[in-house]
Amino acid sequence: MTSIIRADETHSHLLSDLARRTFIESHGSSAKSEDVDSYVAKNYNSEILRKEIQDSNNIFHIVYYDSHAAGYSKIVFNCPYTDSKTKNIAKLERIYLLKEFYSSGIGLELFEFNVSLIKENDQTGIWLYVWKDNHRAINFYKKNGFIIIGSHDFKISEDHSNPNHQMLLSFK
Repeated sequence: MTSIIRADETHSHLLSDLARRTFIESHGSSAKSEDVDSYVAKNYNSEILRKEIQDSNNIFHIVYYDSHAAGYSKIVFNCPYTDSKTKNIAKLERIYLLKEFYSSGIGLELFEFNVSLIKENDQTGIWLYVWKDNHRAINFYKKNGFIIIGSHDFKISEDHSNPNHQMLLSFK
């Protein structure tokens, strides 16, 4: 059984654990391990996640599968990308699932939940960044109507960046 809940400050430790684990699972091979470890320690500790949750612009959800936290998402409403002609567009900043749950179908459930929430909040579409070597995610997004509209370098460390696609799903 799947359930999706809105995260609050009491979930900061759980989100920190999910963020670290899922980032390492999906990006761990993209750079030197010390760079990835440093990035994760700096960006996904519970204090940072608590502050992100406190920011009313950030909306976090946790997906559970049979009572186990399986993944999470973060969306930001009214977050236009460079050259966007509209202000009411959402950024899907993070959507991650632990590898052990990849074949469960809950990734799609979490994605569809976010799409519904974004539409309910009068957003005209969704944009995101995805690592160019994450073919599984790119295929998922394309299958769900996203198109590639640009690129972005995601900085892991002072010495390493991962090339990302910028993708867009328009509701028009």
